[in-house]
Amino acid sequence: MWIDSHCHLDAPEFDADRAAIWNAAREAGVTAMLTPAVSLPDCAAVADCCRQHSGVVPAYGIHPLHVDQAREADLAMLDALLARARPVAVGEIGLDGYVRNLDVARQEWFFSEQLKRARDFDLPVILHVRHAVDAVLKHLRRIRVKGGIAHAFNGSCQQAKEFLKLGFRLGFGGSLTFPGSTRIRRLAAELPEEALVLETDAPDMPPFWRRGQRNAPAELPAIGAVLAELRGTTPEAVAAFTRANTRAALPGWDSWQPSPKPLRAILPDAPAASFPIP
Repeated sequence: MWIDSHCHLDAPEFDADRAAIWNAAREAGVTAMLTPAVSLPDCAAVADCCRQHSGVVPAYGIHPLHVDQAREADLAMLDALLARARPVAVGEIGLDGYVRNLDVARQEWFFSEQLKRARDFDLPVILHVRHAVDAVLKHLRRIRVKGGIAHAFNGSCQQAKEFLKLGFRLGFGGSLTFPGSTRIRRLAAELPEEALVLETDAPDMPPFWRRGQRNAPAELPAIGAVLAELRGTTPEAVAAFTRANTRAALPGWDSWQPSPKPLRAILPDAPAASFPIP
């Protein structure tokens, strides 16, 4: 059994065939996946995915590429979501230094506020860390949380060790299948196995054999096979230790249960946010 630790099953790219994508993943042996929200309105779509597809669990948060559309009132709604809908993690949150013309101070403020909520609700976090590893580590040292996963890790070996000290696992996916991704492949081969989790980030970050195409969670076992080859072990061993690592990073996974009702039904008196949740 494989666990996809980061898959945007709620994404619009899957609207036409979401059930088929989920079925294909199950047939490939991917029996569980985490679907993180990227904004407050997206939380409703994530919750629906988790209600309608077994084995899919949620994280709720505001992605750094969406903070320009967020308001302070959205954090009050996030408080209500974390208290009553109780996801397995806060996410996807973090910092993005790659996209130009983003308000860095605004990103850092929303990241800091969401880390405080993860700390207060005793939840792990799903981190977006792109061209901002040291800045993210600075905030994590200041606001200690229950660990989690650094999604799509692309830092140095020393930075990897700093995340491990703080209780994080590191997400590896399609990038490690590209022969030219020498640093990522070396890290995937040499880091201790307890550091690693597997992800697709579908519909993004396709593996080498699907470059330029839509990614899907059914690709995870083939990505895992590449990781096994890099580490000189078997796909079965990789499936076992990445599954165990994901559950250790997100300890609420096995006990999480979907609500039978839409989010609005369980949050009838939640504060108004900039985007209403249906």
